[in-house]
Amino acid sequence: MSALANHSFVKMNGIGNEIVVVDLRDRPGAVTADEARAVASPKGVAFDQLMVLQPPRLDGTEAFIRIYNNDGSEAGACGNGMRCVARRVFEASGRNAVTFETSAGLLNCWQGPSADLYTVDMGAPKFGWRDIPVAEEFRDTRGIELQIGPIDAPILHTPSVVSMGNPHAIFWVDDVEAHDLGRFGPLLENHPIFPERANITLAHIVDRDHIT
Repeated sequence: MSALANHSFVKMNGIGNEIVVVDLRDRPGAVTADEARAVASPKGVAFDQLMVLQPPRLDGTEAFIRIYNNDGSEAGACGNGMRCVARRVFEASGRNAVTFETSAGLLNCWQGPSADLYTVDMGAPKFGWRDIPVAEEFRDTRGIELQIGPIDAPILHTPSVVSMGNPHAIFWVDDVEAHDLGRFGPLLENHPIFPERANITLAHIVDRDHIT
């Protein structure tokens, strides 16, 4: 029987990410990729990340968190998901600071800077191409060779890449609203350059001297 069978869960919104939290600390059991996919199926509960709390493995930690994407693959860390987990644990325990273990390492979470906000320290970013990872060597990951569209007039190109427990690619653009991320995001997320897929972000640097 699935470890998730007949077990309660909560669905939350983490800044637009659909997060499902399941606490298996009282009934330990491994969740398989097939079971995670089944939860995300049309007959289940749609999610971007499934956060599964399992009994702690290290002293001083609240739980070991396994994180599943909706295709059944596992992620090392998820900041939005961890803040959802922290809120649930704080509400149940009355505490306001805990440490969780994930496959990406230890993550400290606390309530603040106000009572309705929850913060997670994702640790130091990793910039090495093997650590992110990307499929080929780039000595400078502040801008790698990747583009969408014509060679002489690409729509998106030269992203910065970094790992915050899972891979991120940031495309620097003049106008974030001018690009259909819903269209291009899945193509880039699953590009062969990202063997563990990647979170795709559009970013624009604001000139503070010209803010009105």
